[in-house]
Amino acid sequence: MTTAPFPADTTAGPRQTLGSMLREVEQGLVTFLADERYRWSTVDSRAAIPVQAVTTLVEAGGKRLRPAFCLSGYLAAGGEPGERALRAAIALELLHVSALLHDDVMDDSDERRDMPTAHAMHGAIHRSNEWWGESRRYGESVAILAGDLAWAYADYLMADLSPEVSRQWLELRAELISGQMLDIATAAGYTADPELARHIAVVKSGRYTIHRPLVLGSTLAGRTDLAGVFEVYGEALGEAFQLRDDLIDAFGDGRTSGKPAGLDFKQHKMTVLLTLAMEQDDAIHDLVENCEFGLLRERLISVGVPGKVEARIGELVQRAQRTIGEAPLDPGWRRQLCTMATQVAHRDN
Repeated sequence: MTTAPFPADTTAGPRQTLGSMLREVEQGLVTFLADERYRWSTVDSRAAIPVQAVTTLVEAGGKRLRPAFCLSGYLAAGGEPGERALRAAIALELLHVSALLHDDVMDDSDERRDMPTAHAMHGAIHRSNEWWGESRRYGESVAILAGDLAWAYADYLMADLSPEVSRQWLELRAELISGQMLDIATAAGYTADPELARHIAVVKSGRYTIHRPLVLGSTLAGRTDLAGVFEVYGEALGEAFQLRDDLIDAFGDGRTSGKPAGLDFKQHKMTVLLTLAMEQDDAIHDLVENCEFGLLRERLISVGVPGKVEARIGELVQRAQRTIGEAPLDPGWRRQLCTMATQVAHRDN
């Protein structure tokens, strides 16, 4: 079951069509993974463990933002519902699952979407069975293999497409890895650089979540002329999306967000929120380093960081909506993309 911030509306044309295709994406994911589980289980049940790890994360739900923006770009560009767009949307969700499986290992996170992460669950299985070797390494190995498999599935679904679509697909994956590398490097270096933090947010989140999926969709529909519009809209909204993630991590409820609160603080992630706060208040650095997260949240509030981040989110949403409001698109799709901008940037999970 998904938790999309823009559920299907049976009364509105663009949203109705998008909702119908997203349901096909959901069914496509279920069927594809079921077939793969069966295929590998006939060899040896253990061979299907990585497929099951991918399936478990897919079935745990999610916002399905990347499929939604890919299909929106495709439909807004005049594409007709069909298999090519559905395969691209499914591929984007599987790539996201790959990133989450690897991300949880890198962050040493034990929980995702109110469930044990893949590496935590399989490490626990190893311990309970008293198998040979190190339980932690076994669990992480399963998660890494599952992430690699989801990535391979995504590439398979994106095969045999046009050179321009292939180029966009390469850029999306390369940017994701570059952003992840900078994310862990800045956390290790523990230095505050708001401009670099913003770049990481744009590359790791904005382009990967919104900009590239939109351009992939419109390119599949043959509208390469929309790439510039979707870049401005996608990067602005993508930064707003990441800033909302920062706020949810810092001040949200883990039961609502589906992952432990304060994880960015514990990992010393140099988010835009944290780097801005460090520039304003030298005490923030020590509070993070000493893991005084209760005092840290109080200090962030006292120096007005949440309000400043909310204001920035508002500016970015306005930029995205202004850009799409002037785009050469059907008025219904301009309204739909403006609505999606508000809902994505002001979500609570």
